[in-house]
Amino acid sequence: MIDEHLLRELTPQVLGVLVRRGADFAAAEDAVQDALVEAVRRRNGEAPDDPKAWLVTAAWRKFLDARRSASARALREVAVTLEPPPGPAEQADDTLLLLSRCCHPALTPASAIALTLRAVGGLTTAQIARAFLVPEATMAQRISRAKRTLAGESFERPGDVRAVLRVLYLMFDQGFAAGDPGAADADLAVEAIRLTRQLAASVPGDPEVAGLLALMLLHHARRAARFDASGELVPLARQDRSRWDTAMIAEGVELLQGALVRDRLGEYQAQAAIAALHDDAPSAEETDWPQILEWYDELLRLVPGNPVVVLNRAVAVGHVDGPLAGLRLVEELAPGLPRREAVAAYLQERAGDYAGAARRYAAAAEAASSTAELTHLLKQAARLNRAADPRPPD
Repeated sequence: MIDEHLLRELTPQVLGVLVRRGADFAAAEDAVQDALVEAVRRRNGEAPDDPKAWLVTAAWRKFLDARRSASARALREVAVTLEPPPGPAEQADDTLLLLSRCCHPALTPASAIALTLRAVGGLTTAQIARAFLVPEATMAQRISRAKRTLAGESFERPGDVRAVLRVLYLMFDQGFAAGDPGAADADLAVEAIRLTRQLAASVPGDPEVAGLLALMLLHHARRAARFDASGELVPLARQDRSRWDTAMIAEGVELLQGALVRDRLGEYQAQAAIAALHDDAPSAEETDWPQILEWYDELLRLVPGNPVVVLNRAVAVGHVDGPLAGLRLVEELAPGLPRREAVAAYLQERAGDYAGAARRYAAAAEAASSTAELTHLLKQAARLNRAADPRPPD
């Protein structure tokens, strides 16, 4: 019997082999699932000497059996043979190949993330549904639509690594923002880190892949301190830095340094450098804001006009040149931009306008994306209302 954890690790590898041989994505996944069922049925049997080779053979046979059951005309249209293609196919690393299929530009980001978790992450539909907080049936439909979208697409070579990085970044960001990482058995942030590690192994030397992995680690190292015991959000400046994972920070910094020396700066490296400066500060008061501002300037050169970068840069400007200077930059951004009002409230508070900051915190709460964020913003508004009008109640 093949170990359950090994099965999960091997599943995306076997799926990648079948897809590389020419199998349709959906048909390949069905064949792999049938092979896994057969592996489970061998519960009382001995584990094969080479579990991956056994699963590839079983899945390939399942795929061919399914094709044989179709009409003769359909069989003639399928460019597959009974024998595997020549060459050391089973030893190849198909991580990038499979990720590029899941991250196809024809898919929406939400569908790409779900399909990546299903095909590459090896998670069940139920696990993915719980991570996205949607019914299992809804997630099953989303994944099915994604597979139909990819039907007939040609994937002879790995796709754009940058598209893969974008999906992995979005996956991590959604998981990192979760209030309770232990609430779901599919932690999107952890899965994103694991998949990015696999990608880094398949394309060694790519500085942006290393930069994204460093960025994830440098943020994830603070995750335990982002929420207090009652589940309330704790801003970076007030976090207990003794709870940060120093080993993870050290790994992130090492990855970042290795990427930067290649002198091919990209947006994920620049973001990782900003995160590293925050992690390096012994306290919020000792944060090197001038250097952070320099990195935001670099980042804006890489992604000119990006409103999220401009918004985050405004915070750095507020610390270096004064809160009113940062606030002027925020006011130039579109009113509907996420976090715009929260950043404006933060800068307005630093400028001493407590009443104005309270109003903006309350406005920001109306657009909060989570219960934890809503609670935090409303508490900030209440705190500043008391500061603006310190008279005791009648």
